[in-house]
Amino acid sequence: MSTQEVEVRHDWSQPEVLELFELPFNELLFRAHQIHRLYFNPREIQISTLLSIKTGACPEDCKYCPQSVRYDTGLERESIMDVDAVLEAAGAAKAGGASRFCMGAAWRSPKDRDLDKVIEMIKGVRALGMETCVTLGMLKRQQAERLKDAGLDYYNHNLDTSPEYYKEVIKTRSYEDRLDTLENVRSAGLNVCCGGIVGMGETREDRAELIVQLANLPTHPQSVPVNNLVQVPGTPLDGVEAIDPLEFVRTIAIARIMMPASVVRLSAGRTEMNDEMQALCFFAGANSIFYGDKLLTTDNPEAERDMALLKRLGMETTAPAHAASAG
Repeated sequence: MSTQEVEVRHDWSQPEVLELFELPFNELLFRAHQIHRLYFNPREIQISTLLSIKTGACPEDCKYCPQSVRYDTGLERESIMDVDAVLEAAGAAKAGGASRFCMGAAWRSPKDRDLDKVIEMIKGVRALGMETCVTLGMLKRQQAERLKDAGLDYYNHNLDTSPEYYKEVIKTRSYEDRLDTLENVRSAGLNVCCGGIVGMGETREDRAELIVQLANLPTHPQSVPVNNLVQVPGTPLDGVEAIDPLEFVRTIAIARIMMPASVVRLSAGRTEMNDEMQALCFFAGANSIFYGDKLLTTDNPEAERDMALLKRLGMETTAPAHAASAG
């Protein structure tokens, strides 16, 4: 099999994806791993670090998020960080092995004046020799262009879940709002970082439809974060039934099959994953992790544990080269 024999598609249907979910577990992982090897070195894991540059007081009502002003989670609100403090954190992340530095701000959408400081951060992080990614909420086309001109590499804006289940999780922003932001980001020439969250009480059909939505975008997201819900006391989704670990691994494998040239990232929820589950995810096609003690406002596995696991698996930390075409 070669990359020429793997059809990069944008016309997936939910029934097709459900057929993949129904495959025997080992058959699904074998198929995903074959494809993964065609596009990436299976020993390489790209390391990203995520910093909350503006925390809390978000007006959105996302039921999973401790930063929403609507929920009492004990989270202290913080104004946007000083540029020097952000660059100090980026330098520490680079020293710890991270090749991409991601910055998140709890805004519904940034005001133009908000971007001035973020642009300073982007330029400073790039000067350190790191890739840059930001997540700031909904973006207008001209805002995306400003970020591109500043040297931003990636913009993160997740779809979260299927269009059908979305209204059960978020009511203050529509699915179309999210798709519009992705279009603005693509039109500005930025790389797209877009994935979702599983374990929010959705069905397998919802998980299948989420991956359909991602794979059927005009261009596959260059980076696809898959989050396993971190249940935070005070949020409406605290106490929801957790996703079965093997079902999560299946989701990773299917994302790899359907978006063969995209970097698939294990994002939130790794604290609840044992080493064996993470190893299966790497085999199934995940080739990026968030690294460090915090993921925005929730716990992330300690750096030492991550490095120890990668060493046990014989894996190397690096920035995976993109395939010739991400579709």
